[in-house]
Amino acid sequence: MTAQKKDPAHDELLSVLRAAKNRLEYVTPNDWILIVDRARRVIFKKGDVLIQSGKLHKTVYLLAKGKAKVESSTKLLIAQLEPGEVCGEMAFLENGIASAHVTATSDVEACAIEGSALLDLFELYPHLGSRFYRSLAVNLSRRMREVIGTKPTVKVPG
Repeated sequence: MTAQKKDPAHDELLSVLRAAKNRLEYVTPNDWILIVDRARRVIFKKGDVLIQSGKLHKTVYLLAKGKAKVESSTKLLIAQLEPGEVCGEMAFLENGIASAHVTATSDVEACAIEGSALLDLFELYPHLGSRFYRSLAVNLSRRMREVIGTKPTVKVPG
């Protein structure tokens, strides 16, 4: 039996995912290992589109390096993504159609995992699925609050 070599890039990615400001906070280190092992590494140049609004999209991206912006179809800025954050989760949750446009604002390195691979993982490890979905719910709620909080307030008479 031979010892398996450790991949420093793999370890670095896991570290980034666990330390991110808007990380998937309920996903455990062991969960991340299972998820990342089923992902493929992808590179986007500054200005490249990761996700196009209104199009069929079945991939969830975990940013390892670089930054991206999430915009609505009306160009409203929804979020600025940094390493350790995820995008494509709404299309994953809604089974395919992207509701936002995601563009790389710098060169981006990401792990891409197909929605079907995630669902397979969740069948094998139901508690991982529970933690993943809970984390997505918290992140989406946080993003919604940030978007609502940036809008000017209107005083209602009375």
